[in-house]
Amino acid sequence: MSTPSSDRMEAALPAIRLLQKRAADLEAQRTEPIAVVSMACRLPGGIGTPEAFWDLLSRGGDAVGGLPKRWEGLGLYDPDPEAVGKSYAREGGFLEDIEGFDAEFFGISPREAQSMDPQQRIVLETAWEALERAGIRPGTLNESRTGVYLGTMGSDYDALTHYDLDALDGYVSSGNASSVLSGRVSYALGLQGPAVTVDTACSSSLVALHLAVSALRTRECGLALAGGVTVMSTPSTFVEFSRLKGLSADGRCKSFSADANGVGWAEGAGMLVLKRLSDAERDGDRVLAVIRGSAVNQDGRSQGLTAPNGPSQQRVVQDALAAARLTPDDIDAIEAHGTGTTLGDPIEAGALAEVFGPTRAQDHPLYLGSSKSNIGHAQAAAGAIGVIKTVLALQHETLPKTLHADEPSPHIEWEGSGLELLQEARPWVRGERVRRAGVSSFGLSGTNAHVVIEEAPAVEAAVASEAPELPVPVVVSGRSEAALREQAGRWANWLEVHDEVPLVDVATTAALHRTHFDSRAAVLAASPDEATAGLRAIAEGQPHEQAVTGTAQPRGKTVFVYPGQGSQWVGMGHD
Repeated sequence: MSTPSSDRMEAALPAIRLLQKRAADLEAQRTEPIAVVSMACRLPGGIGTPEAFWDLLSRGGDAVGGLPKRWEGLGLYDPDPEAVGKSYAREGGFLEDIEGFDAEFFGISPREAQSMDPQQRIVLETAWEALERAGIRPGTLNESRTGVYLGTMGSDYDALTHYDLDALDGYVSSGNASSVLSGRVSYALGLQGPAVTVDTACSSSLVALHLAVSALRTRECGLALAGGVTVMSTPSTFVEFSRLKGLSADGRCKSFSADANGVGWAEGAGMLVLKRLSDAERDGDRVLAVIRGSAVNQDGRSQGLTAPNGPSQQRVVQDALAAARLTPDDIDAIEAHGTGTTLGDPIEAGALAEVFGPTRAQDHPLYLGSSKSNIGHAQAAAGAIGVIKTVLALQHETLPKTLHADEPSPHIEWEGSGLELLQEARPWVRGERVRRAGVSSFGLSGTNAHVVIEEAPAVEAAVASEAPELPVPVVVSGRSEAALREQAGRWANWLEVHDEVPLVDVATTAALHRTHFDSRAAVLAASPDEATAGLRAIAEGQPHEQAVTGTAQPRGKTVFVYPGQGSQWVGMGHD
C-alpha cells in the first residue's frame, strides 16, 4: 500500500528545516560583520598613535618633510628629471628614528636586531601596542589560534650591505625575508593561527585585511592582527620613479586636484586587531567600527602592466558592496587610493562615478578624500592607514578635508558624477542613517581591493556612579628601571590630557590589561592629579609618599600557612 504524498512531505519536513537552518547558518557565517577592536600606527611627522593621526587630519596638517638623515651623503637630489641615479624630489613622508628598537623587550639579541629590516621591528612594536590598546595582554594569546596578516612590498634593507658575502651573519636571510614579517610576530607572541605575508604592491595591507576577515568568518582564527608596513631603507624607489617621471616634485600627493603632478612617496605602518562582532560583543570589547564586506580582484590584461584599469576598479567596489549586502546609496564617503597622478585619479573617479553616480541624489553626494594628501603614499601600508583614518572619522563624526585640492581636477567629469571632493571638513554625525564608507587600494601589480566600513553598533552610555573617590593603586612596569621610568612618564602625560577618565578605569586597565614586567611601581591615588604627580616622580627617579617601586622576584615554595577563616589565594593547597 503506497504512502500518500502529503505523508511523505510531512515526514521530510524535519530534514528540510534542518537543511534550511544549515544554509541560513552558513550564510550568516559568510557575511558576519567583523569588529575593529583596536588600532596602532607609525606615520610620518613623528605620529605614533591613532590620536596623533587624528590631530593631524582634523587640523589639516601636512606631515611631508625633507629626505631622511639616513640618506645623507648620497648626493641624491638633482632637479633635472634626466639626471641618472638621482631624484628630482627632495621631500616625502618619512618615519622618525627607525633605528630605535628595544630588542631585549622581544627577546632578540642586538646582533640579530641589527640584521633585521626595520619593517620587522616596527610590526612587532605595533602588534604589541594594538593588542594592549584592545585590553589584551599579549602573553595571554600564547598557543592561541590568532592569525597574522601583513602587507609588504619586500625589503631593501639587505641592499645596504651591497650584497657583501662577508656580511652574512646567519641573521640576514630571516631578517629580510618577507615571509618572516608575519612569522616573526607569531613567533614572538606564540600565536598558532595563520601567519601570512602579502605582497600585491600598494594594495598589500588592504588585501591582507580582506584575508583576515575571510579567515575569521571561516573560523581559521578567532582573533586576527592585520595591517602593513613600508620603510625605505634606500632611495631606490625615489630614483626609479624619477626615471619614470612619476614623482611629485614637491613630494606631495595632490589627490584629485588640478595641481596633481605625481606621487609623493611615504613610509608608514598600520595595525588593526579584528574579531567577529558577536565575539567582541560577548567579550565586552570596545568596538571601534565594523567591517561589513570586502573584495579583491585583478586588472588582468589591460592598457599596461602598471596602468590602472577603470572597469576592474568598478567591479571590485561592486563586489565589496555585494559582499556587504549593501547598495551604492548606502555609502556616504570613499577613502580613495588617490595617489595624485594625472592618469590614476581620473580613472579612479570615473570608476566610482559609474558605480555610485546613477542613483545618487543631488543633495547626498558621495564624499571623496584621501589621507595621502596629508602623509604621502605609504605604499604597502596605505590601505590599512586608510582604514584607520576612516575609523577615526566615524569616531569623531567628521570627514577630514583633503589637502592641496583648492581646485578639483579638470580631467574628472564632476558634474553629474555623484561625487564631491572633500575640499573642507564636513560633519558626519551619527543619526538614523547608518554611516558607512568605502576604502580603496589599488596595487601597481594590478591587484585591487575595496573594504566597506560601518559605524560601531550604538551602546548605552554607562551611568556614572556616585561612589566616593577612594584611593586606588595605579601600577606600571618595565623590563628595566629605565623602561619603567619611561612608561611612568607616558602614563603621566596621558593622564594630564585625559583627566575626565575615571581613575578607577585607569587603575583597572593598568592592573588587568597590561603585561607586568619585573621592574614595577605603584601609585596610590584618589584623583588623576594625584596619580599624575606620583607617576611623574617615578619617571624622574624621585621619591614620593604615595609611590613605591621594586623588582619582582620568583615566589618561593610555601612551608606553613595559617589561613584563619579562608583561603589566601586562588589554588591554595595545590602545592
